Amino acid sequence: MVDAEHPDCAVIVFAKAPFPGFAKTRLAPALGGDGAARLAQQLLARAVLAAAGAGVGPVELCCAPDSLHPSFAALAERYGIELTLQGDGDLGARMNRAFERVLARAPMALLIGTDAPALDAVYLEEAAAALHETDAVVGPALDGGYALIGLKRAAPGLFDAMPWSTPDVLDETRRRLRQLSLHHTELAPLADIDEPADLIHLPTGWAIE
Repeated sequence: MVDAEHPDCAVIVFAKAPFPGFAKTRLAPALGGDGAARLAQQLLARAVLAAAGAGVGPVELCCAPDSLHPSFAALAERYGIELTLQGDGDLGARMNRAFERVLARAPMALLIGTDAPALDAVYLEEAAAALHETDAVVGPALDGGYALIGLKRAAPGLFDAMPWSTPDVLDETRRRLRQLSLHHTELAPLADIDEPADLIHLPTGWAIE
């Protein structure tokens, strides 16, 4: 179990600045550019709330393309979290760089995006507890990807040349974990909000117009 008095599992929240035309662009046909950006901002706030509320370790908000959006600054101030930059490269390169940086100072780390509104503090607590017992933890997404991944050591081969944004990501990740001799635990699958059809998975009462 997670030791509440000595939290040692860092949480990295990967997020795009919620600008129209930059975040959640695949939702624009249903919500328009401004509506997609507003939803991205809601998802961002929910993810940071979950990360801070879990209390499993230090939280950082890893931003793209930079950390200048007012939402990033407001969340950092509200929750006392660090803002960092994703930097250059494809998603895999940026994720690997974040893990290498954080695992240089923390014994384990979880990385999440902002796409899965059901990923709450309890889910992160379960992930951290699982990571105490195994080499890696994965929170599968219903679309064939994943909403969370956790590691105890950096594993560059896990992310290189991954077919991101395809239904093959989760299966390929499982294969690579085996290839790297990393024993892993999987949590309950969650829904990502990426396409208009995914909007049915939004929490009740969310304003998306």
